[in-house]
Amino acid sequence: MLDLNAKYEVVNFIVGDTKAGTKMGKLQLKNVSDSSLLNCILWEETLNRLEGKIFKTGNIVKILTASYNEKYNNCLVNNLELVEEAICGLEISQCEQKYQELVSFVKSFNNEKLKTFVLNVLEENEDALKVAPAAKAMHHNYIGGLLVHTLECVDFAKIIYPKLNSKVDKEELFSACILHDIGKIFEYKIDLETGFIEYNEDFRKDWISHSQYGYTLCMKEGYKNIAKMIAAHHGRAEWGAMIDLSEKDLEPFYYIVHHIDDLSAKFGKINVRELKSGEEN
Repeated sequence: MLDLNAKYEVVNFIVGDTKAGTKMGKLQLKNVSDSSLLNCILWEETLNRLEGKIFKTGNIVKILTASYNEKYNNCLVNNLELVEEAICGLEISQCEQKYQELVSFVKSFNNEKLKTFVLNVLEENEDALKVAPAAKAMHHNYIGGLLVHTLECVDFAKIIYPKLNSKVDKEELFSACILHDIGKIFEYKIDLETGFIEYNEDFRKDWISHSQYGYTLCMKEGYKNIAKMIAAHHGRAEWGAMIDLSEKDLEPFYYIVHHIDDLSAKFGKINVRELKSGEEN
């Protein structure tokens, strides 16, 4: 039975072209009450009528008019109402605090050459790193999200490393966690007023993905194992990995950052609303 008063959280929103050459929006919503998902289509006329900010990830909305399928898990939306606008991301002071936390951790490295390399990358990209999201839609997609994701990966690495029987250098593992997504500061653009995230088409002209950027950065400095962990961190070629983990006879270290990255994406502070809630508690 459809609840006409139901509130939904915006999970994901993309706009594409139809075969007829018009625009079509695909919107995924999560019912606030029971977490059930609702997949929605919006035609160009509806998109033109609604303000773009209503589709921001994390927004709470109500469906005013729509046509539903029999199971009420797909619908054609004609009108939406914004109930509560999502937080765009971390506050400036929080971004600064997390950046300093990351820099302080790298300064604790014993390998002076590696320490200098990673610090230079962080310091040269400080402003962009402080506000960058970690994804467009899937996880940590808010101002400061990349820093949150990176620190979570480092925390997971600290926990996992003692169980690895020294099959990977500790500081190289930490560095791979820190740099695996560094290319995202160029791959995405985020509007600091609305929180909207878009792909940077200029980046895509020169680079295949952020993985390729991180891999190239580390290979150039001679850190082959760090580069290989970054190349494999998406796991499968169809997911964007440069090294597919389904290949046979890969050395164990190839798998580590992939699993750490996946843990953060799935179990970390995925949504900025959850992050703020957790800090308040």
